[in-house]
Amino acid sequence: MITNLLFYFFSNILLLSALMVILVQNSVYSVLFLILCFVAATCILCMLECEFIALIFIIIYVGAIAILFLFVVMMLDIKSVNVNKDTFKYFPIGSFLGVIFLAELIFVITSFFKTNPYENLMLINFYNNWFDKIDMFTELESLGQIMYTFYVLQFLIAGLILLLAVIGAVSLTNTPTKSKLKSQVTFKQVSRSYNGVFLYKN
Repeated sequence: MITNLLFYFFSNILLLSALMVILVQNSVYSVLFLILCFVAATCILCMLECEFIALIFIIIYVGAIAILFLFVVMMLDIKSVNVNKDTFKYFPIGSFLGVIFLAELIFVITSFFKTNPYENLMLINFYNNWFDKIDMFTELESLGQIMYTFYVLQFLIAGLILLLAVIGAVSLTNTPTKSKLKSQVTFKQVSRSYNGVFLYKN
């Protein structure tokens, strides 16, 4: 029961955040809602016991692509755009397709979780998952054992290459800001000689 409630909760968060990605006018908020979409999808995949795909979602989509979009939007300094009248002409078609997609999603979810109580009783009494009893390792544990046992050198080299790429990108974009205000050095003014001074008299 709790698993079903969590599944519906994260599904609603995913749908609402995906809707807010389209409706929000500010681009920075749109990217933040996109990150929330990926996080909700990751939670759903973890509940479905797809740990590897959930980890890939976090690393690639949230850690790379969404953060890249956020930096690009912040560097471009895009301001919020006013919604024109031409924008609303696509609203009926979009809402119609959204209602169809939502109806299909609700139908699939309800048909998947709706089971006969007699069939449920038969499954509980007679079903034995021998695969879980033989193989107790998850996908992430087996992947971590292989990666950190046989491919340690390649893993460290890839990490160093990514670190050099991050340092190079930061050093290229870090331009020193020059102040346009006129400033005078007090020591040079006090220590100047009288011969180098021009006097102006009316």
